Amino acid sequence: MHALFRGIGRFRRDKSGNIAVIFAIALLPVLTAVGSAIDYSLATKMRSKLQSAADAASVASISQKSPGFTAAAAMTGDGSVTDGVTDANAVFDGNMSSITGYTNLSRTSTVTKAGIKLTSNVQFSAEVPVVFMKVIGWQTMTVTGTSSASGSLPPYLDFYLMLDVSGSMGLASTPDEQKRLAAVNPDDNKNYPTGCAFGCHFATKDVCTNDVQKYPTDNRCLGYPVSRVSQSAFKQLLKNNSNKLPTSMLSGLPNSLYSAVTSVSSCATHGTDDCIQLRADAVGYAVTELFKTANTSSKVTNQFRIGLYPFIRYLYAYFPLTSSINGSASNSSTINYAAANLASLLDTNMSANLGSGGTHFENAFPTMSTLIPSVGNGSSPTNRQPFVFLVTDGAQNYQFKGINSGSWSGSNHATVLNPTTHCKPLTDRGIIISVLYIPYEPISPPNPTFAGGQDLYANANIPNIPPSLQACASPGFFYTANAPADIAKALNDMFSTALKSAQITN
Repeated sequence: MHALFRGIGRFRRDKSGNIAVIFAIALLPVLTAVGSAIDYSLATKMRSKLQSAADAASVASISQKSPGFTAAAAMTGDGSVTDGVTDANAVFDGNMSSITGYTNLSRTSTVTKAGIKLTSNVQFSAEVPVVFMKVIGWQTMTVTGTSSASGSLPPYLDFYLMLDVSGSMGLASTPDEQKRLAAVNPDDNKNYPTGCAFGCHFATKDVCTNDVQKYPTDNRCLGYPVSRVSQSAFKQLLKNNSNKLPTSMLSGLPNSLYSAVTSVSSCATHGTDDCIQLRADAVGYAVTELFKTANTSSKVTNQFRIGLYPFIRYLYAYFPLTSSINGSASNSSTINYAAANLASLLDTNMSANLGSGGTHFENAFPTMSTLIPSVGNGSSPTNRQPFVFLVTDGAQNYQFKGINSGSWSGSNHATVLNPTTHCKPLTDRGIIISVLYIPYEPISPPNPTFAGGQDLYANANIPNIPPSLQACASPGFFYTANAPADIAKALNDMFSTALKSAQITN
């Protein structure tokens, strides 16, 4: 008995088997935890596959050229985009079609348009079977997720090009071009013996009378017609006739002048023998380049409409808004041709639509406001956002002249537009005004006695022009350019800024 009690005591004191006992007791929860981790890892991998499918679906459903994007762009209002929802579901299902290892999959897609903002959302839920977790009573693990994407629809924009074609836009486009024109222009030689540089644009009879001309021109001004012809041919014509026009040509000018030498209807490039480029030519060329930019930038049909609205005394719908901006500049029925030939609208005292004399912002801006019936946010083809592009040298002049042989009236003293009176009524309506200032060149040398000191007033007014135009322009929409290439670049920059602004503000 004593030995038995001693053995029991030793057993009670012996700890060498504790680890095995503890391990046996802990084995079940340890195996459960490891198995749960494996089951969780498998569920996480499955969720990753589902998430990738959802991400692809949300992005694809609003990508450019997708059914949803196209349908949303054509919508006239906000709301759900059914085609986008269908596309999102199809993309999600397609990505999951070859994947197994889940049950009870559900997915919900939404695609919504609000203004020009397009958003998509794809939510999913699925059950992933487990192995080890069945020990603790679980048969499946539920995984869920969501994916969202957003983007901008292409804004529908209208561009009203408000183009100054008053007399000062008939100045040659570069200093070298001005020298070339002064060397061959016979107009107003009495007041400008070094060559007329300003106010030499009239083409009607009885304006440039023979007594002030360098040589008899049948009382016609030749500044504009001479700029349209081959310079070498015209100089040769003068040389062959003692540096004047043949008498036989005088009665039929300017048509007979064109028949004597090669002529062009527009002058896209300065420094060529074909013509002398005027400022209006440079602007016209810049507008044709703008058409190319608009065509390249367009994402949907009829996204951009552009119209040409030149002005002198009146604003004239020369070529109203059109989305057909990819025509040929040699086809007279296209806006491209109209832009290329903008210089043909320079003040020649012949157009009742434009009037004559001066630069009349006080008439142009109210007329422009009436031409813009409504101001939209660019979210649809029927809710378009308008931009007014003003291209001008900025000198206001209240003088005007009766058409053909009418008399002069009003002050010829140059001044500037009034931003509050002229521009604010448009910007208050939400219309963005973008201004391209083509710096007014000083008349040098000025004639202090000609036309009541017209030259002196024009020169003194130049410092006042930039501040007035900048105050007219919407914030961030004032540009300056002088050289022809810079004018083209500035006009394209104006377009790009307008496009970015429309996308940001909406």
